[in-house]
Amino acid sequence: MKILFLHPNFPAQFRHVAVALARDPENQVVFATARPEGQLPGVYKAVFKPSRSARRETHHYVRPLESAVLQGQAVYRIADQLKAEGFIPDIVYGHSGWGPALFIKDIFPKAKLLCYFEWFYRAHGSDADFDPGNPLSRDDEARIRIKNAPILIDLYSCDAGLCPTSWQLRQFPDEYHGKMTVMHDGIDTAFFCPKQNAKLVLPSSKLDLSHADEIVTYVSRGMEPYRGFPQFMEAVSLLQKRRPRCHAVIVGEDRVAYGKPLADGKTYKQVMLEKLDIDSSRIHFTGLLPYSAYRQVLQASSVHVYLTRPFVLSWSMLEAMSAGCLLVASGTPPVTEIIQDKVNGLLVDFFSPREIADRVEEALDNPDRMASIRIKARETIREKYDLAALLPRHLEWISEA
Repeated sequence: MKILFLHPNFPAQFRHVAVALARDPENQVVFATARPEGQLPGVYKAVFKPSRSARRETHHYVRPLESAVLQGQAVYRIADQLKAEGFIPDIVYGHSGWGPALFIKDIFPKAKLLCYFEWFYRAHGSDADFDPGNPLSRDDEARIRIKNAPILIDLYSCDAGLCPTSWQLRQFPDEYHGKMTVMHDGIDTAFFCPKQNAKLVLPSSKLDLSHADEIVTYVSRGMEPYRGFPQFMEAVSLLQKRRPRCHAVIVGEDRVAYGKPLADGKTYKQVMLEKLDIDSSRIHFTGLLPYSAYRQVLQASSVHVYLTRPFVLSWSMLEAMSAGCLLVASGTPPVTEIIQDKVNGLLVDFFSPREIADRVEEALDNPDRMASIRIKARETIREKYDLAALLPRHLEWISEA
């Protein structure tokens, strides 16, 4: 089988499935991406580059679509080169939303197109209107509707689609559910495993918390309202006043990955540090970490806080559960699909820093009572989200195409 993966990033959600397919000598695996860094064993990498960025003068509703079209054109050009070299895929598997798969049916009309669908944008009922303090304008509603244009083209064009959670599937129009399957990518539970009496020492970050017995952890791609960063920082401020030995460790970049940046150019990290009375010796920003160091953070965690608007569920929440973390998480739909309060985690009001701090304290004060919740969290991942079980199903779903 010849298979072509499409994703602007590399290897992203396709890491495990691409490597597994490449192990079979009967398969030829090509990965078209905009990211030149990185390699996967047995996978040929084809790097594409859009000819330009979306123009600033383009209507702001249409700018994401223009960007997607430019991505699709770049993929078309690299696919044309692959075709000239004799590579004609049986299957194309692309990530929907950014545009790589838009024109692939035109250059490879006989290939089966599979798409990985993460999100369908809605003005009401999910992330966009979640914060009552930030109401949507009519302009926002119209912009959000048009943002789905490249996703709708992929939904129409694809032969089958995969969506990681039931919550995320429910955001898509009902008329397309018939060609979509709910299946998570899977968590490597052998790698993300508990480690008894783990200590946190990260020489690359000049961080040594081997002495600390209360470590509250937080992980996110960016530091932004979508993932509850302001509320988490306010909770840390409260915890520092109540618990003099409590340290907070924050993994991620000082940027906005989802949602809007602040108009004045400041980051949310800057704003919260200016606003709050924070003891800088007990809050630690690591930046992005290699997987081994990131795992060490989770293994050493006393309490792990995960907050999200009703949006795409982060892998980090499931990885934290697999590592045996005691999870304090927002009671929002993507979370409650997996977490039952006091069973495999503790749920809180997304908007209440005081409740977040209270439940973190509850966890810190009752480690024996929380031990069963930690165990159940890992059991949940092993039973429903284990890569070892899901990867064969994923490969079967591809082969059925």
